[in-house]
Amino acid sequence: MSSEKPQGPLERELRRLSSVSSLGDLTQRQRTVLTFFAILAAIIGVYTVLYNVGMRRLEGDDYTLFRSFQTVINTMTTTGYGGDSPWQTPIMNVFVVWMQLSGVVIGFVTLRILIIPLFERAPVVLDEQLTEKSDHVVVCEYGRGRDVLLDEFERIGIEYVLVDSDKEEAIGLSNRGYAVIDGDPTDVETLERASIEDASLVISDAGDRNTSVALTAHQCNEDVRVVCLTDTPDRREALERAGVDRVVCPPSLIGRQLAEKASTDFDLSGSTDVLGENTVVREVVVRRDGPLHDTPVGATPIVEDPRLTLVAAWIDGELRIPPGPNDRLTPNAVLVVVGDAESFEGIRGGTANVQSTVTHADVIVAGVGVAGEAAIGQLPERADPTTIDVRDDPATDVVGDASTPDVLERAGIGEATALLLTIDNDDAALLATAVARSLTDTIEILVRVTDAESVPKAFGAGADYALSEQRTTARTLAADVFGESVINPVGQIRIIRTPATPFVGRTLSSSEEDSDRGWVLLGVERNGTFRTDDSVEITTNDSVVVAGTDAAIQNFERRTDSAR
Repeated sequence: MSSEKPQGPLERELRRLSSVSSLGDLTQRQRTVLTFFAILAAIIGVYTVLYNVGMRRLEGDDYTLFRSFQTVINTMTTTGYGGDSPWQTPIMNVFVVWMQLSGVVIGFVTLRILIIPLFERAPVVLDEQLTEKSDHVVVCEYGRGRDVLLDEFERIGIEYVLVDSDKEEAIGLSNRGYAVIDGDPTDVETLERASIEDASLVISDAGDRNTSVALTAHQCNEDVRVVCLTDTPDRREALERAGVDRVVCPPSLIGRQLAEKASTDFDLSGSTDVLGENTVVREVVVRRDGPLHDTPVGATPIVEDPRLTLVAAWIDGELRIPPGPNDRLTPNAVLVVVGDAESFEGIRGGTANVQSTVTHADVIVAGVGVAGEAAIGQLPERADPTTIDVRDDPATDVVGDASTPDVLERAGIGEATALLLTIDNDDAALLATAVARSLTDTIEILVRVTDAESVPKAFGAGADYALSEQRTTARTLAADVFGESVINPVGQIRIIRTPATPFVGRTLSSSEEDSDRGWVLLGVERNGTFRTDDSVEITTNDSVVVAGTDAAIQNFERRTDSAR
């Protein structure tokens, strides 16, 4: 859960008001309060004019409007009248009595509309806290770290409404500034309160009620896309038959991403003659609160160093080739950098961890559940996985607790190059990480955790890489809002040399700007010299060195062949 201190009612109202830039940003409650003050101002104005006219024509006193305004305020606030009383005519006495009575009524209305709701423990109707929504996301019964998902949505500007059947939980989230209503998402009325008719996407994490939520959503809006989360991937076909557009299984998602990180290797065979024998590939790991944490890629010392070339980055489990200059480095991000071996010495201390890339041929997978099975299925044949699980199952090679040294030793931890911990319990995963690290310093440990706050704990226990189910699922769903895919099998990152014909006349930096996702220009070979200066203009006799995934390199080669 978030560590943010809960805000009081007054602080919440001030925060919401500070975020208003137009009338469309006002919540229903804010519009009610604004309407109330407008009506109150109109009543005071009418009373002021009527009182002024009455005093002039009926009482014979030549009053200014400001004097009349003061008397009206004195009357409505019951603070006294001064020298105006007594009045001589019946009409003025009746009018003053009317102002007194209406002032009392307005006082009670003010208490009910403004004062009481402001200082109550929680709003009476959560719907009143919502702004007008359009093309937004309706999230139903999300139970995988609500604040992690909603913070991710707010960070990238996705409008949303969370529907939670637990009223106390909904009130707590609303009090912290999130757009939440309480209700049953299988009821049409509840989804209509969430403005589903104007929504672009529905996300359901309602377990056995996912089908009912999907059918209800399409009953309200037949064009809305529906994404369902499930821990059992065998329900995918049934949910798709019920109209679900995409089924996401978070454990499988984590398992595949850990396996992809463990199985992605780098092939320099096609470029060592260009880059030089001293050229190496290194992984730079970003630690929480370290110098690279939350730094835009373009502002890192790696990008600014002409001797180093940033090829790719693993950010929140997604491999980005190349990473964008404005992509911010989150804790646990891994930068893949090519350069002369000596050039890494200058950044080794400042970035906390610079490590060599390893091609894993002997992998241990601990935890043969949904995540473990997904990881095994993602690993290449050369990985030769050995499995550990407490269940005696045909898919288990070593039966036992992965946090026990004897079990890890029987699984061959001394010879293995990677350990994938896909256990579905954070405490058990952290213990297994610490035990494994105590047995060997050479193995790469990749850990699955559920809670986002367990990621730094995993590094403290000795992990080399860790993914949070909460954070990874949130990023996957956020990407789905824009129709993007986060998971793309990589397999191998290759570095090749190719004629520069398609890029002649352009600089290295301008050629990189429109490069396809999946490949990046490392530099230019000219007269036996490898140059990486962004201002270098590419000529006919040059060769370019390109890095990318297998598929991206094949697409690049087809593109350049057709351009020659």
